[in-house]
Amino acid sequence: MITEYHRPDSIEELLSLVSRKSPRTIVLGGGLYINEIIKEPIAVADLQKLGMTAIMSKGNILQLGAAVTLQAMLDPDLIPAALKKAIKHQETYNRRQVATLAGSLVAANGRSAVGGVFLALDAELVFSKAKAKIEKVRLGDFLPVREDKLAGRVITEISIPAIVGVSYQYVARSPADLPIVGAAVAQWPSGRTRVVLIGYGDQPVMVLDGPEADGAVEAAKDAYSDADDQWASAAYRSDTAGILVKRCLEEIAENG
Repeated sequence: MITEYHRPDSIEELLSLVSRKSPRTIVLGGGLYINEIIKEPIAVADLQKLGMTAIMSKGNILQLGAAVTLQAMLDPDLIPAALKKAIKHQETYNRRQVATLAGSLVAANGRSAVGGVFLALDAELVFSKAKAKIEKVRLGDFLPVREDKLAGRVITEISIPAIVGVSYQYVARSPADLPIVGAAVAQWPSGRTRVVLIGYGDQPVMVLDGPEADGAVEAAKDAYSDADDQWASAAYRSDTAGILVKRCLEEIAENG
């Protein structure tokens, strides 16, 4: 339940609000996920006046404003095709109009296609905090401790590498359903390969970050060897994870 609404005019005012001990104040981007993840009374600080919606390339880095909507990310050629695929898979058109990138990553659970692709790309979150300090945190380090990391801080930007091959593959009960098993793979020109699995648990799981792709399929199968729940057996997830990672690597090779 929202008990207070604020629309700050500056990042300093925003930080002052989210740093308060009481009432708990969280950032409001599109507001899509607030009712899904917050059950207690809260105050919100709206980002509308602060921008944070830019999409730009800077050298080999793609910089994305925290408040850019998922729908806005579908148009620019700068956005990798695999990421666009994940966005369309995760959210319907109406929800994409509202959902912000930062909100999607903060709320990312084990079935989050968007979170999985960003994790495979080794995304870096840029935080602002009091006294004009800037902090940069990798998404993989943020997800396990996201609530603590957000205390008194605001995500202002997300960065991903621009020159990387990336693929997203999944299986689901129907094309509109979230994945029972999904895989996101990113591969750098140097050969560095990151493999992330989606479809089980509290967050996407990185199973490989190495100098090459050797062992990626087996690492995926091993990572889901105990991933049993009401949606699928561990044996099914393990076998399927290996197949999907192989498909991802093949797609990257074909497009490279």
